[in-house]
Amino acid sequence: MRKFLKKAAAFLFQQDPEPKEDKIIAHGKWSKRLFVRLKREGIAGVLTGLGIASAGFGLKGFLLPNNFIDGGAVGISMLISAISGWPVSWLLCIVNLPFILLAYKVINKKFALKTAIAIGVLAFVVAAVPYPEITEDKLLVAVFGGFFLGLGIGLAMRGGSVIDGTEVLAIQLSRRIGLSIGDIILIINILIFSVAAYLLSIETALYSILTYLSASRTVTFVIEGIEEYTGVTIISIKSDEIRQAIISNMGRGVTIYKGERGLGAGHNISKEIDIVFTVVTRLEISQLNQEIEKIDPNAFVVMNSIKDTRGGMIKKRPMTH
Repeated sequence: MRKFLKKAAAFLFQQDPEPKEDKIIAHGKWSKRLFVRLKREGIAGVLTGLGIASAGFGLKGFLLPNNFIDGGAVGISMLISAISGWPVSWLLCIVNLPFILLAYKVINKKFALKTAIAIGVLAFVVAAVPYPEITEDKLLVAVFGGFFLGLGIGLAMRGGSVIDGTEVLAIQLSRRIGLSIGDIILIINILIFSVAAYLLSIETALYSILTYLSASRTVTFVIEGIEEYTGVTIISIKSDEIRQAIISNMGRGVTIYKGERGLGAGHNISKEIDIVFTVVTRLEISQLNQEIEKIDPNAFVVMNSIKDTRGGMIKKRPMTH
């Protein structure tokens, strides 16, 4: 009788007849998701911080004292500073502002906010941190200035933001005109170095091209190139939940393969399983890993670099992070 009254009271007041156990389970899931999110955001913050420190060192320790420039929004800021005498720290914010607004439109608010913070901190570092001038040798300045700047850009991308907004512009233009992101970035930088050769000197422009090549190869080494897509194969007993998360939370399409497990828990097994395959951009890998880890930390994930894709949803829907 007491059990019946307890259930009746729970129904009338729309409560669970056994709320304590459910609350413990719900609290456990919430705590796990919070831990995963804090861990991811902490790693992203550390990577972005290291990237800003490295980029600041490349700029103030090598490039700025020797009037060298780089490509992208950073290079535009340095070129304007060399011509007008305005502080590079101000110009980094001004030049990147349109790209931040574009990121808000074509990617999402979170990515745009992280990018704005990263660029703002970089501008502060360039203005306030007294990095030592390392060398005046032009070849060393071009190579190692580009290396540290590229390392900073790559680490910031690993952290889920950018400190050079031209990548965002290239992403948007690639959807409109059909060229790859890498081709668009190359065209932008050719224009920048052509202007530098006209306004500064051909020698400065040539050394600046060497700086850009060093920086771009370093970025490629760190993140294997922003223009590349990544094909992700996910094998998990919770494949349906992962599929729903990718579609609902990331807005990406998936393909389901029918597979069969061959080994598990120390002994041979034979059991059918759904294999999830999706294609994401480099900026989305961090979010995808987070979604998978929240659902199944033991999922088997294989990632393969893809140079480009056609059709489907990859270029028709905005990226998320």
